[in-house]
Amino acid sequence: MLAASRDAIVAIATAPGRGGVGIVRVSGRGLEPFARALLGRALRPREATYLPFPDAAAQPIDHGLALWFPGPHSYTGEDVLELQGHGGPVVLQLLLARCLEVGRDVLPLLRLARAGEFTERAFINDKLDLAQAEAVADLIDASTEAAARSASRSLAGVFSGHVHGLRDALVNLRMLVEATLDFPEEEIDFLQKADAAGQLQRLRQTLAQVLQQARQGALLRDGLQVVIAGQPNAGKSSLLNALAGAELAIVTPVAGTTRDVVQQTIQIEGVPLHVIDTAGLRDSPDVDEVERIGIARAWARIQAADAVLFVHDLTRSAEATYRAADAAIASELARTLPGSVPLLHVWNKMDQVDQATLDAALGQAGGLALSARQGTGLDALRQRLLALVGWQQTGGDGLFMARERHLQALRRVDGHFAAADTLLRGRGEHLDLLAEELRLAQHALGEITGEFTADDLLGEIFSRFCIGK
Repeated sequence: MLAASRDAIVAIATAPGRGGVGIVRVSGRGLEPFARALLGRALRPREATYLPFPDAAAQPIDHGLALWFPGPHSYTGEDVLELQGHGGPVVLQLLLARCLEVGRDVLPLLRLARAGEFTERAFINDKLDLAQAEAVADLIDASTEAAARSASRSLAGVFSGHVHGLRDALVNLRMLVEATLDFPEEEIDFLQKADAAGQLQRLRQTLAQVLQQARQGALLRDGLQVVIAGQPNAGKSSLLNALAGAELAIVTPVAGTTRDVVQQTIQIEGVPLHVIDTAGLRDSPDVDEVERIGIARAWARIQAADAVLFVHDLTRSAEATYRAADAAIASELARTLPGSVPLLHVWNKMDQVDQATLDAALGQAGGLALSARQGTGLDALRQRLLALVGWQQTGGDGLFMARERHLQALRRVDGHFAAADTLLRGRGEHLDLLAEELRLAQHALGEITGEFTADDLLGEIFSRFCIGK
């Protein structure tokens, strides 16, 4: 990676297709001679200059703006040249080819950029830490306003600030432990005098707060896979249509109408929910091969779900055969679903039954009653879904974006803190193990911001960026 960063790189920085403006971006060290050879004139730093972009015969490929950012005061920390012209794909490809052509004479190391390489260089050159670099991609990919605002806060360093605060307090505690190890002959108990146990408890409390916020940020980034399951004709497709506000799935009285999964992403309070309608679950001789495949796919989606809505038909709740089939599905769900995946019983068609039937059904299995056809109870369902997956309405002002790898790192830190707490209560025994647990905790924190990160992980992260960013 470090060897590759000595090359100069060039790429089209705008999305493929036609647009009003298109950008070609170049980054590298010592780009000033290249910029002069490409444009035929010197540029003033950080000023937009309108001029023609000439080809090899000095004929204009396009007219547009050129911006020159000498390093280290640029996005990548290197010299950066941006050419902003018209957003036609042919024009941009001609500009890109012209940059490579000039580079062969003036800048031999110039090459096409890999996906994410501009941001990778910003990380290598200490313009961004790793959490901020990941926030760049999260901001681009944000599917809701809340996700975009949270990603922007992470890019501004809010998440990194929390991590650095934990690290600084942890380093102070490590110093106390190391001092006790280095000077065992001293009579002063460094750990007791400095309230090491209290410091560790405060660290654990702060970590719990950061972890809770990170979980919220991960919900905003990744959303939730919510699977709608149940017997045929319980109203699963109607519920999907009601939540999405559109007729996405076919609804008929015929059992087995839904043969495949139908998915739609909605948002509730800024949290993306990927709602998946599945084939009705039943075991009947009337099931043909196509429906059987649909049922198998339904169970596969259920096993991968973050939450499951088990939809019941209130109009059939008194039928013995229907209740037996529901009980069989519930038993299979209990066997299949991990304990961490919430299951919510949804009693549909409340507009078609009397209060006594409704009370009897809810009293038997609990859950929530609604009418997908009329929309009654949908707001309560949305709020229940958010509560089930641990979403807490905070107003959004303090939320930052987080990824699953961040959560895993924070959980490892929590595990090391728990082990350190046990060792610290051992009245000075095994201080070497205590020091090691604290060191491992700091290492896990450093993985979030990139202080301790393997090259293969960096390659995986930046390869998911778009070209030109």
